Amino acid sequence: MTSLCDLSAVELRRLIGTKEISPVELLDDCLGRIEAVNPAINAVVALDIDGAQAAAREAERQALRGEDLGPLHGLPVGIKDLSETKGLKTTWGSLIYKDHVPTRDETTVAAVKAAGGIVFAKTNTPEFGAGANTRNGVYGATGNPFAPELTSAGSSGGSAAALAAGMMPLATGSDMGGSLRTPAAFCGVVGFRPTPGLVPSDRRLLGYSPLSVDGPMGRTVADAALLLSAIAREDAIDPLSGPVDPKAFFPLPEVDLARLKIAVSEDLGFAPVDDDVRAIFHERCGLFADLFQSSVERDPELGDAHRTFAILRAESFEAGQRALAERHRDLLQLPVRANLEQAEGFTLADHAKAQAEQTRLYRRFQALFDEVDLLICPTAAVSPFPHAEWHPTEINGAPLAHYFQWIALTYGLTLTGHPVVALPCGVDHKGLPFGIQICGKRRGDAQVLAAALALERVFQTRPKLARPVPDLAALEGSR
Repeated sequence: MTSLCDLSAVELRRLIGTKEISPVELLDDCLGRIEAVNPAINAVVALDIDGAQAAAREAERQALRGEDLGPLHGLPVGIKDLSETKGLKTTWGSLIYKDHVPTRDETTVAAVKAAGGIVFAKTNTPEFGAGANTRNGVYGATGNPFAPELTSAGSSGGSAAALAAGMMPLATGSDMGGSLRTPAAFCGVVGFRPTPGLVPSDRRLLGYSPLSVDGPMGRTVADAALLLSAIAREDAIDPLSGPVDPKAFFPLPEVDLARLKIAVSEDLGFAPVDDDVRAIFHERCGLFADLFQSSVERDPELGDAHRTFAILRAESFEAGQRALAERHRDLLQLPVRANLEQAEGFTLADHAKAQAEQTRLYRRFQALFDEVDLLICPTAAVSPFPHAEWHPTEINGAPLAHYFQWIALTYGLTLTGHPVVALPCGVDHKGLPFGIQICGKRRGDAQVLAAALALERVFQTRPKLARPVPDLAALEGSR
């Protein structure tokens, strides 16, 4: 089933620029792939075919006329269904908004269009991004492209699954506790959580909070970096936004891995991690440690990250969904209700303590990067599980304290505010995608992406580390 939509976004953009392919035929190819395999995994939940075809024809004319072309010119881009798209249904995965069609594009979507990207599809997400398992009452569940009965994780599960199955070359995501990174790991693609404010947002109600970010997803590091170069910018609408040079992200600088020092941690010193995942991580570290100047086992000091994240996360749901719950509680699904119930149990003193603990955690984290250049750990604590289950209830036989504790590996790094790449790293003990997180220095977004790119190139030459690819023929035959 190899076709245009299986090529990298970087290569497709080059071919469009040299007039070797047309944006029209690329869009048609993506739509054909969606028709063939989306029924098996339910990653794409809304399409604007007429609008996209008109945009593709105009993109073709601009290329043929020799006009200046944007970095995403003619590339079909999937938009996570937490972002408003003008004229294209946006539901936030909630029955409350099941028929909502926005009259505006939010800032990240507008940036994609301004860079020449063709917004043609919405990708599935759990209700309001809650739950780390992409299923909702509007569209149902998104299956994993490697095993459709399993979860693609969340909340960017639709984007990750669509990318893995070649439905689009690029897709947007967002990340609070791991919503870019966990789906990337489960589906064998790349997700990048940038420094808060690097990709400005007009959607976040808590504008000064560093927890929630928008970010790029792609099948390769270079593809994710290409999308980042289009959506990273300064915008006063976001109080965390600041000066940025988008050209710093594409093309990425060359990095000599042999000059870098890394720390590796199987659990960040606090996260519950399945014993099989620990064993695979140790094995994989042994297969790439030789690439670096030095590699040491070192856990960061993240303190009471579980409670700190739970409290700060609760603030976001209190601000965003409390009023909705008062009017439409019967329409809200379990994860959103659970977050709101948890929020009711926290006091003002709890919030003050959590803010102070996050600050202490951040300052301790800086000391680690006085010694090393990168921190590497697993992305997900467990292997993909059935999407019919909301979440794992135990790890290694020990019950989890709350429903989202299984993503502690990602939310621990969220609390630091540092940039993190989720990179595919072969398959796990069940033959499903396995991924690692690569965390870089404060505001070192381009540097950590460049290191991930260099690592990815080596991984592709080592069979146990190479990015896995789903069986598209099997998906086409499944509904």
